Amino acid sequence: MQYRKLGRTGIDISLIGLGTMTYGQQNSEAEGFEQMDYALERGINVFDTSELYSIPPLPETQGSTERIIGAWFKERGNRDKVILATKAVGRSVMTWFRADGSPARITRAQLTEAIDGSLQRLQTDYIDLYQLHWPDRAAPFGANPTRYIPAEFDGDGAPMHETLAILQDFVTAGKIRHIGVSNESAWGVMRFIGESNTRKLPRIASIQNAYNLLNRTFDTALAEVCQRERVSLIAYSPLAQGFLTGKYLDGARPPGARSTLFDRGQRYERPGANDAVRDYLAIAAQFGLDPSQMAIAFVNAQPFVATNLIGATTMAQLKTNIAAIDLTLPPEVLTALDAVHQLRGNPAP
Repeated sequence: MQYRKLGRTGIDISLIGLGTMTYGQQNSEAEGFEQMDYALERGINVFDTSELYSIPPLPETQGSTERIIGAWFKERGNRDKVILATKAVGRSVMTWFRADGSPARITRAQLTEAIDGSLQRLQTDYIDLYQLHWPDRAAPFGANPTRYIPAEFDGDGAPMHETLAILQDFVTAGKIRHIGVSNESAWGVMRFIGESNTRKLPRIASIQNAYNLLNRTFDTALAEVCQRERVSLIAYSPLAQGFLTGKYLDGARPPGARSTLFDRGQRYERPGANDAVRDYLAIAAQFGLDPSQMAIAFVNAQPFVATNLIGATTMAQLKTNIAAIDLTLPPEVLTALDAVHQLRGNPAP
């Protein structure tokens, strides 16, 4: 395994991290235990989860992933071997996260309920990296990933300095060690950094955004911000929700696959995505590479990536994905991948 620094924290984290959002729906507790055992054995020390998980979000399974990880910590007694990352949901119409049925918001009361709930489910006293899953304001992600569209509530987003002050109290109380953001913009990152510098509040160590061959939007503004400010990218969806494996090519829906079960792959079904996948699969075939490992190795090659979150529903998938750590893409492969990107762009932002 290779390791990189997490932002300015000085913490060494594995270049491949374990995503766990399938635990509690597609994966049972026993399967989650097997995955975590193997990941730790292979040198992975970053496990990422959220109060939201498992996915897709449902009232009856909310928090199930954290509970499975917590049960694993208790049974294995190895909490100290893991850099544990979890997340609090952002602004949402979903009402099942809070005991009083309120729509989710980033407020002191709601964040306090969120962190205490996560700690209880995870059976731990502290979180190494506590992240805001998405912003409280209107931002260019989700339904509008390609452009900023102000919403009715845009002026009513939680003030960032107030959010940082709440998180500071969690740090002081020993509940969390470091903080991060997710599904954030370059403007949002810089605003958080500015508020932390001006007011002497906790500084974000990381940003968790999608990054893969179908979505390289991070390469421009966010890459520069994060390189200069030493904010690490925790890359999620390196396989574009499995589309880069080729299993969904031309509309295929193999039995048991996520998009077959849940029909949540629309992000990777936009015009041009299928053609781009075909081109990337052709490069893998030309150079004799496993498509999954090629896609993961591409993300690993980026200097702004601290950890690359892989997820799997079978042990065979997990072993293949983790083994990508041993693959260094030669210049001719990287050149070929860039050529496709120049032609196809970012069809799945």
